[in-house]
Amino acid sequence: MISMPQSPSIVPTLLYTDAKAAIQQLTEAFGLTRAAVYENDEGQVAHAELTYGNGMVMLGSKGHGGAFDEASADAGPSSVYIRVDDVDAHHKRAAESGVEILMPPTDQDYGSRDYMTRDLEGNIWSFGTYAPQVEG
Repeated sequence: MISMPQSPSIVPTLLYTDAKAAIQQLTEAFGLTRAAVYENDEGQVAHAELTYGNGMVMLGSKGHGGAFDEASADAGPSSVYIRVDDVDAHHKRAAESGVEILMPPTDQDYGSRDYMTRDLEGNIWSFGTYAPQVEG
């Protein structure tokens, strides 16, 4: 029997003024992997999928049109949490890439070790060892 990869059930979706710069920062500083990037005729990122482990973030360029773009026009920054195995090594990579660090690696009362950053357009990215469980 062939095992098929399972798609994530929840996928955060973000829009960026400069989606190409966001993709570069998210892959270089945070270690996300480009799964797909589609551009429109004007060279804007119409849709991109970046993965980390079994999770995914979708993103695109602001102002490319469509219902999601219009609904998100006045939206503020968003926040994404990603579970990582080695918080300190992940933090070091991000810091060496020049990412704004909002909170260094910190042991939390609930047993997680986390750190927090801000991307080029103000979105908050938290990385830590907290692994919530989903009942199947």
